[in-house]
Amino acid sequence: MLSVIIITKNEAEHISRCLASVNWADEIIILDSGSSDNTVDLCKAYTDKVFMTDWPGFGKQKQRALDKAQGDWVLSIDADEVVTSELRVEIEKALQQERYQGYEIPRLSSYCGRQMRHGGWWPDYVLRLFRRDCAQFTDSVVHERIIVQGQISQLITPLLHDAFVNLDEVLHKVNSYSALGAEMLYQRGVRSSLAKAILKGLWTFIRTYWLKAGILDGRQGLMLSISNAEGAYYKYLKLLELQNRESVASVPGRLRHFRHPWQSVASVPYRLRHFRHPWQSK
Repeated sequence: MLSVIIITKNEAEHISRCLASVNWADEIIILDSGSSDNTVDLCKAYTDKVFMTDWPGFGKQKQRALDKAQGDWVLSIDADEVVTSELRVEIEKALQQERYQGYEIPRLSSYCGRQMRHGGWWPDYVLRLFRRDCAQFTDSVVHERIIVQGQISQLITPLLHDAFVNLDEVLHKVNSYSALGAEMLYQRGVRSSLAKAILKGLWTFIRTYWLKAGILDGRQGLMLSISNAEGAYYKYLKLLELQNRESVASVPGRLRHFRHPWQSVASVPYRLRHFRHPWQSK
């Protein structure tokens, strides 16, 4: 038995295509964290196992979905991913063997209309197919991982991923993921500076565009390299902002609100407040 688990929030643009591609599975489980569009209604057209929850972060939310699965095997996919008919055949064959407890699947992602073959995006192997009783998600807020106890193999057919449909989505994800990434680094004790943020962004562009050959993906390769660099820059800049808030909070209240006598206009003698130089016009 195969269970498919998906977490959603405002995924009306993608979810129908995703669910149609896995409609052959024995069970589909959806955890929605407060969609304001018609995502939930679209999901209910494919499965009656749709659950509304709060948002504890990616890792914990996916673990919640995994805990509800009943299948011996679990396929964890995102709402913007699609399982092709060729990948379905390969998955079904993998379920018949007993040697491996998990499979990594190559993910072919698209960026503003182009499937990206460079820039570090291909082959992007992701561990998505695994035995339920051998796996557990990390509790990371973002960039969660699935930990599988046992041997891991790889499939050949790619999982299709509509990573960024348009520039609005690029900007939205850069903003949200940089904030989540900064929070995760902050909790780990990592610290930043303006120089570090600039250097991280610059290095990310060099790595994506030149070292990972993003230049070979044409215009979208350049766009991806820039947005990756922006993501790294803003992540470390937001980390610096978190540090500054911590520094302000650590200052005693009396010092934070201390006002020098000359900062108050009322404390300046009347004659000085109304003193006028001879050359000033009346």
